[in-house]
Amino acid sequence: MRLDKFLKVSRLIKRRTLAKEVADQGRITINGNQAKAASIVSAGDELVIQFGQKQLTIEVESLRETVKKDEAASLYTVKKEE
Repeated sequence: MRLDKFLKVSRLIKRRTLAKEVADQGRITINGNQAKAASIVSAGDELVIQFGQKQLTIEVESLRETVKKDEAASLYTVKKEE
């Protein structure tokens, strides 16, 4: 699944276009490598997302095309929040 789509489906970022902008600015890494919006995300990957002063490290648990709002958090596990 594309990175921008995963961020939208998991509701880490509300809109896919915003997820694309964040990725294109170089504020997301997948397993330590710089990520683009079209980068492929798979289960078990570690994402580090920079939100201004906050840095969020998550591990991808599962991938689904659509998910209900209350189930969105089950797609990932927060490992670290700085």
